[in-house]
Amino acid sequence: MDYRILVVEDEKEINDAIQIYLKNQGYEVVQAFNGKEGLDTMAVYDIHLAIVDVMMPIMDGISMTMKARELYDFPIIFLSAKSEDIDKITGLNIGADDYITKPFTPMELLARVNSQLRRYQRFLDLKNGQESEINGYVIGGLELNLDSKEVSVDGEPIKVTPIEFRILELLMQHPGRVYSADEIYENVWHESAISTETVMVHIRNIREKIEIDPKNPRYIKVVWGVGYKMEKV
Repeated sequence: MDYRILVVEDEKEINDAIQIYLKNQGYEVVQAFNGKEGLDTMAVYDIHLAIVDVMMPIMDGISMTMKARELYDFPIIFLSAKSEDIDKITGLNIGADDYITKPFTPMELLARVNSQLRRYQRFLDLKNGQESEINGYVIGGLELNLDSKEVSVDGEPIKVTPIEFRILELLMQHPGRVYSADEIYENVWHESAISTETVMVHIRNIREKIEIDPKNPRYIKVVWGVGYKMEKV
C-alpha cells in the first residue's frame, strides 16, 4: 500500500527536512504550515498519517487534532520542543497516537512512523473484515496469539523464547495489574522463587524486542519497589 503522510509544521526548514526523510523511504508527503492548513489538506487528500507540531500560528496542533479526530482515525504523531509530561499527556488524551520531542533523529522519527503505519494497516484490515480476531491478547499494537504461540508488534512478527512468551501472556492477561518478580517467577517457572534476577533479565530482553525505545517503554512498566505491569495502552 502507498502511504501519504501529512506534515504540519510552521518552521519551513524542519518541515522540508521531514519531507526529505519520508520521501527517501518511499512515502508520499504533503505539507502544511499551521493547523488550519492541515485541516484543509485533510479535506483534499486521503491521509494515512499526520506529523503535527504542537505550537503553530493561526491554529495550534492540539486544536487541529481535536477537530481532526471528529472525522479521521489515521495516526497522529505530535512534535514539540517541550519535554514535560503534561504536554505529552495532553497530546495523547486529545487523540494523538505518539509523541516526539525536538530535537529528534531521523531514525527515531522513521521508526515511529513505520510503527504507527503498521498498526493503522492492521486496524484497516480488521475494520474491513480481512482478518478474524485472534485467540489471545491485544494491547495497543502488541499481539499475543495463543494458538500459534506468536507475538507481533504493529503487525510485525517478533521472535520470543517460550519463557518470554509466558511472561508476556501473564502480564497481558491483566493489564494494569502489578506483578512482583516473585509472582512472575512462580507463575512462569511453576516453582518457588529463589532468585528473581532472571526475571529482570527476561523483562529487559522482552523490552528490547517489543519497544521502540526500551529505556522509555510503552508496554512493560516498572512499579518501583513493587514489580512490573503491562500498561493499558
